[in-house]
Amino acid sequence: MGQVRDQRGDHIRDQSDDQSPDESTRKETSMQDSILQEGINEVIGTTHLNAAPMGIILRGGRHTLALFKRSHTAANIVGDGWFVANLIHDPVIYVESAFGDLPDDAFTTEIIDGTPMHRLAAAEAWVAFRAEVIGESSEAYSILLTPIKEEVLVRSIRPVNRGFNAIIEAAVHATRYIMNHDPELEWLIRHHLALARKCGGEREKEAAGMVERFIGEDSL
Repeated sequence: MGQVRDQRGDHIRDQSDDQSPDESTRKETSMQDSILQEGINEVIGTTHLNAAPMGIILRGGRHTLALFKRSHTAANIVGDGWFVANLIHDPVIYVESAFGDLPDDAFTTEIIDGTPMHRLAAAEAWVAFRAEVIGESSEAYSILLTPIKEEVLVRSIRPVNRGFNAIIEAAVHATRYIMNHDPELEWLIRHHLALARKCGGEREKEAAGMVERFIGEDSL
């Protein structure tokens, strides 16, 4: 796990000439100029040394999550009351976190309002939330997220990459496919992996191979 970072920002502004290019692009954003957008935001959510891709629903200024009760993320949110949304454009990390546990050194700690919260060390931007259960069914929780801090670590413009998007779709379908081997999901996985290999770069191609290995190449 990474070191706890100093939260004071005054030294960043005063010493910007001495910083590396990556450090000088760090920018804390206000809640009025949020990183997340209206609709469903696909992120990698982190709780205590735990990461998983998921969609944050933002409608009318309200952030919510729907989580299966048996997930590690749900258990951590119920126990700790916080959640961090990580924005990252690495398809391999999306696949790794969808199907397995990331190593402890993939996380770093932010102290927010006195609470240690884990985010991805490789995050390009992140949003920290207070999290509370506002409803539940027999299988799932409805979680209300209240943003308390967000930060942009890497400022860059990325063109739409259909290969990257296809990996996200393939991973979503694959997490469901391994539970029921639905032929329709199998077709969708094949379709999106082919698209990832056609439109993506080397990282997308690597991620496509990982999806196949995680769910078993013979099943496809």
